[in-house]
Amino acid sequence: MIKLQSVSVEIEGAVILQDISLDLDQKRIGIVGLNGSGKSTFARLLNGLQLPTTGTVTVNGNDTKSDGKAVRRNVGFVFQNPENQIVYPTVSEDLAFGLKNLKKKKELIADLVSDALEKHSLSHLANNFTHHLSGGEKQMVALIGVMIMEPDYIVMDEPTTLLDLRNKRQLMSVIEQLKQSVLMVTHDLDLLGSFDRVLCFHNGRLAADDIPSIAIPKYLEFCAE
Repeated sequence: MIKLQSVSVEIEGAVILQDISLDLDQKRIGIVGLNGSGKSTFARLLNGLQLPTTGTVTVNGNDTKSDGKAVRRNVGFVFQNPENQIVYPTVSEDLAFGLKNLKKKKELIADLVSDALEKHSLSHLANNFTHHLSGGEKQMVALIGVMIMEPDYIVMDEPTTLLDLRNKRQLMSVIEQLKQSVLMVTHDLDLLGSFDRVLCFHNGRLAADDIPSIAIPKYLEFCAE
């Protein structure tokens, strides 16, 4: 479980999030809110990219402040722009990077990378240069790079923003089949209809926390103000 207790975040004197207490244990959780509402900061709290100013965030009992390495091992993060996390020149090299950090054997790494690409029908990209990939291909490589590490949770910060409809559907099809718990920040409300829970942030506070059919209308009220 991911647990937040009395969490607030202040950056350069500005309060970004205030008094957030939550237990996150559902399989699919959406995160919505207007720009500047605090939703992206909230997402970054979940794997220690952002630390709370007050309060605690724990993942499976590990505190993000004192056990950051264990937290990041359990919580993968997929950025809005995949170029922010693809760092190696070829697809296979990039997917192997995290596995090398886990000290896995070279032969096993090669097998895991090959299997991951084959599973998603992307074997033909194995030796391609990452900077030559399409936007959809880059986002899939970024997601596979997280999945291959086998975290318990995957946090996504607006992963479909740069995708066309076809690639958006492909990405969501993969997300729906993931065994991991997924927490996704998005402005694309149509993606959240099947989710278990939606959190709506407004002015740095949690304004709604419910099933999509109840939380999303609350968000739309804020959009209309």
